[in-house]
Amino acid sequence: MKSSRTKNTYDEKLFFGYLFMLLVGLVMVYSTSSMIAESRNGSHLYFFSHQLVWALLSLVTIYVITKLDLKKLTVYSTPLIFVTLILLVAVFFMPARNGAHRWIVLGSVSMQPSEIFKFLIICFLAFSLSNPKRNVTDFKQVLYPYLPIIGLGLGLILLEPDLGSTVVIFITTVGIFYVAGARIKHLALAILPQIALAAIVVFGLGYKKGRILSYLEAVRDPLQGSYHLKQAVLTLGSGSIFGTGLGEGRQKLFFLPYPHTDFIFAGIGEELGFIGLLIILGGFFFILRRGLKIASAQPDRFGFLLATGMTWSLFVNIAVNLGVVTGLLPVTGLALPFLSYGGSSLLMSSAAIGVLLNLSGRCVR
Repeated sequence: MKSSRTKNTYDEKLFFGYLFMLLVGLVMVYSTSSMIAESRNGSHLYFFSHQLVWALLSLVTIYVITKLDLKKLTVYSTPLIFVTLILLVAVFFMPARNGAHRWIVLGSVSMQPSEIFKFLIICFLAFSLSNPKRNVTDFKQVLYPYLPIIGLGLGLILLEPDLGSTVVIFITTVGIFYVAGARIKHLALAILPQIALAAIVVFGLGYKKGRILSYLEAVRDPLQGSYHLKQAVLTLGSGSIFGTGLGEGRQKLFFLPYPHTDFIFAGIGEELGFIGLLIILGGFFFILRRGLKIASAQPDRFGFLLATGMTWSLFVNIAVNLGVVTGLLPVTGLALPFLSYGGSSLLMSSAAIGVLLNLSGRCVR
């Protein structure tokens, strides 16, 4: 079945849904960061101005991606992944921030290679698994060449340390293999050893053990959890139904850590209340629903896997962040797509939207 691209065939509803979330993110980044920016950087516009630049770059990125032939370009995803693996090694030679080596710093610009790896691994899997010669029901073909590439990437990201991105990429890749037709028992055989290794690393070698134990304490009593978790839960609940009002939140005044990054959803809950949170969740639901609709309308296996992978990755990222903010998951340091301050996260999340918009232009109509 053939598909054709004509003018104005892109999913405009998806774009406007994304644009709405982007604008909300800019407003909330300013609202939650202005006092911190004034105190630490001498200008209440410091974080907002940086985020605005990244937002404009994200829009340019989306425009460029919609004009590309993704099926031809994903051939280069394999060499690009190896370049990203080199960048993931290079971060360990960069200065640490908050005890983590996650960023490549070039002057005043910094980026997270883990975000690039998260995006490229989806492109790589969509290209490779759509190859008719690839039999994903064969256990050996599930392991090779995927396990070495994915395992090395996840290992490097885990060492940074960046537990949140590790979890998101791991769940994303498992989901793509599943929809590609891999057998559940084969996925289980590949996953269980990694879960066992993670348990040994955490409880045997002590990696993030304190954070996990703090989370388990919080499950029994939220007020016994870590400071981050307690403040997040208090901030989220203090807005009641209608919130304290835009810009009127108090927890951002040096009580809630990272109110404009990891915990921006809590800041939204305080200032815009339960109604504001419902609107945000509705925006996410709308974007994810459009993504799944685009995936289901693809004319070939490549488009289906690529659209599904991008949508699934966004969902997992959103779910993990909201799980942390609401106290359902341990603190991971993961940004909330489209809303949190952070150039790498915003740019790559926007790139996923660009891919979905591109694929919407080749849907069967």
